[in-house]
Amino acid sequence: MSTFYILWAVSVMHFSVPMFRRAVRCWCNFHRWCLRVFVGINVETEGDKAEGAVFYAIKHESFFEALDAPANFHWPAPFAKQELFRIPFWGWGARIYGCVPVAREQGAKALRSMISAAKTLSAMDRPLVIFPEGTRIPHGERGELQAGFAGLYKLIKLPVIPVAVNSGPLYHRLLKRPGTITYKFGDPIPPGLPREEIEARVLAAINVLND
Repeated sequence: MSTFYILWAVSVMHFSVPMFRRAVRCWCNFHRWCLRVFVGINVETEGDKAEGAVFYAIKHESFFEALDAPANFHWPAPFAKQELFRIPFWGWGARIYGCVPVAREQGAKALRSMISAAKTLSAMDRPLVIFPEGTRIPHGERGELQAGFAGLYKLIKLPVIPVAVNSGPLYHRLLKRPGTITYKFGDPIPPGLPREEIEARVLAAINVLND
């Protein structure tokens, strides 16, 4: 079935962004269906999402929450490692969809590029999605936030909604385990807070499912 969705997406990606977006979302919903039917993994949500432009900061335990973003949010704009955009076909599709490349080695230059892209996408009422730890963190462990997160938060001036997720024990393994993956949406954090405060509040909120 994935072959069908890929052919659908590739055939429309240069002609109709809305149709391409629909193909991506349909595959992500299909992925959830496969997990539920063949593996026994259900997905539950606690807390409230926000409408329109907002900055989601999500715990990163496995590939699940990255693959699931188009099913979890309405036309999100995810931040993704620059290296992923070099993958043939996938990179083209990611740019057309509106993903934002993160080039860590470029420092301030990369931050300016990300801020420009983030402002353009948020002006379209798209939610921004970032994994502020920058890499997958094993379940139960507490990572550190990448320095660029605080810079983005300061300059794009959007409320942040931290999201905890406990996908690691079920999904981050060769043989998936049945169970329930939970997204826990925290309370919105207003823009304009000092770096130490925004980082501390986000870290606390995205780790509430560690137990």
